[in-house]
Amino acid sequence: MYHPFSIADTIKTAWNVIKKNYISLIVYSVISLICYEIINFFTAFIVIYDNQYSQVAFVFFMMLVQSYLVLSFYKLILTLMDREYYEFEFRDILPSFRMALSFVTIGVLYTILIGTVIFINLQLSDYPLLQKILDKVEILSLGYLLIRSIFCLCFIVDEDSGPIESLKQSFYITWNNFFKMLALILIVVGFIALLLIIINLLITLLFDTDNNSYVAKIAAICWFAISFPTVQVMIMATYRKLVYSHKDVDDDVSETL
Repeated sequence: MYHPFSIADTIKTAWNVIKKNYISLIVYSVISLICYEIINFFTAFIVIYDNQYSQVAFVFFMMLVQSYLVLSFYKLILTLMDREYYEFEFRDILPSFRMALSFVTIGVLYTILIGTVIFINLQLSDYPLLQKILDKVEILSLGYLLIRSIFCLCFIVDEDSGPIESLKQSFYITWNNFFKMLALILIVVGFIALLLIIINLLITLLFDTDNNSYVAKIAAICWFAISFPTVQVMIMATYRKLVYSHKDVDDDVSETL
């Protein structure tokens, strides 16, 4: 039956996904990180930064690499959410080139937007009071846009939407749910901060961090291993709940069985 969007239901759904698939999620995220670092390492020796065109080309290439890694991780999460109902292959979680280009296009659009904001601030350097007020307005506006457009990547991997279409869809499903979204983001940020504090306390109490630099690296890896998959699953679970809250259909496949 139809269910309105609920923070409690979203957290419960995300927790169930993480609990059942945590090993798969963390292994894939670590492999993706290693692949990105390897590609970045080798391109540093291959690419010659002799002009602006080569630098732009390198940035574009790395954005494409990042888009494949991020979108494939999102497709993996969506697939794992339905894993008990059908089988899937590795190719099912690979994004298409169209999806990667949509990701890059959105990244470029936001880069242009932020660059424009910085340019405006520089032009107002002689008016510190106006610049201070404008800074706050810009931060709030950018935060609002990021929250409203946070699910554009979800629509890209789930419905193969284009960049503009995915942004419109994200704005649509977050309409009338902005404050719930904000509350959910604060909960996730609070969880990540609390996790960081706990790991830091344990490391401080059990090890001498001044003489063992590797301990801090291990702590960072542990924090990443827990926080990164958790955040991504929360995004996808929220996306699913919001999409089905706008449709008069079941939001849980098991309810129809």
